[in-house]
Amino acid sequence: MGIIEFNHVSKSFDRTRVINNISFSVDQGEIFGLLGPNGAGKTTILRMLLDIIKPDSGSIDIFGGALNRDSKDRIGYLPEERGLYKKSKLTDLLAYLAQLKNVPKKQAWENAEYLLRSIGMYEHKDKKIEELSKGIQQKIQFIAAVIHNPDLLIVDEPFSGLDPVNTMIIKNILLEHKKAGKTIILSTHMMEQAQSMCDRILMINKGSVVLYDTVEMIRKEHRNNSVLLEFDGDPEALSRLNSIRKITGHETFVELFLKDGENMQSLLEELVNIKEVAILRFEQSIPSLNDVFIGIVEGGSNE
Repeated sequence: MGIIEFNHVSKSFDRTRVINNISFSVDQGEIFGLLGPNGAGKTTILRMLLDIIKPDSGSIDIFGGALNRDSKDRIGYLPEERGLYKKSKLTDLLAYLAQLKNVPKKQAWENAEYLLRSIGMYEHKDKKIEELSKGIQQKIQFIAAVIHNPDLLIVDEPFSGLDPVNTMIIKNILLEHKKAGKTIILSTHMMEQAQSMCDRILMINKGSVVLYDTVEMIRKEHRNNSVLLEFDGDPEALSRLNSIRKITGHETFVELFLKDGENMQSLLEELVNIKEVAILRFEQSIPSLNDVFIGIVEGGSNE
């Protein structure tokens, strides 16, 4: 049984169905990606998980049962809509938020100082929130979500608006939590981050599940019937290949799309017999998670 069990859940607003009979589970210690275009229903799912809103039907179990005061203290949440108490001093605010989650006062202050050092913000510890830049405030909001060392961390667009350096800092903190056995739900539009970080993903579109599996399996299941080829020689010679229907050029290689009924072995045999071409790399093309996402949302193929 998973940390989260989401069973046949539906939700409507003003007679509009926004979540349609969705089921999934999240296992302890994994990073679980919640993906989908704007308006797909991701935030509604997160708010139901947090008991902010109730489902119309179905059941949601977290830590083996319904949420209560104790189990809520085991959850950290970073909402997409950021907001901090502007007049509060930074360390005071973080320690206060930790104590709201039943962290002892001394431990709350120690957690705040440790986390501020870990993201290079310790020099700002005595400043008021309103004196900090928007980027720093965004990182502080993330720290507020993890200040009490939650067992389950739910983050909604944690990388939004961050530069590459700060994106890496937040990513590393999330990976540290995973390494410590914590469970993370990552809702993001940044497919490259989801692909590199998530163990499994749930992709929804228009309130319904369209993909639910490991990242590796999803990419393999949506692969093109194509081959990536890096070579030395005459590119024009590739036009003599009988088993391909299309060639797409890339910066350092080409992608060869096979005709229906053809396979990689037949293509390789053809290439070996072309003397003008020396093969440097030959491998089946597997689409990125971003390519899969675009193909699903647009209803097209991944070519």
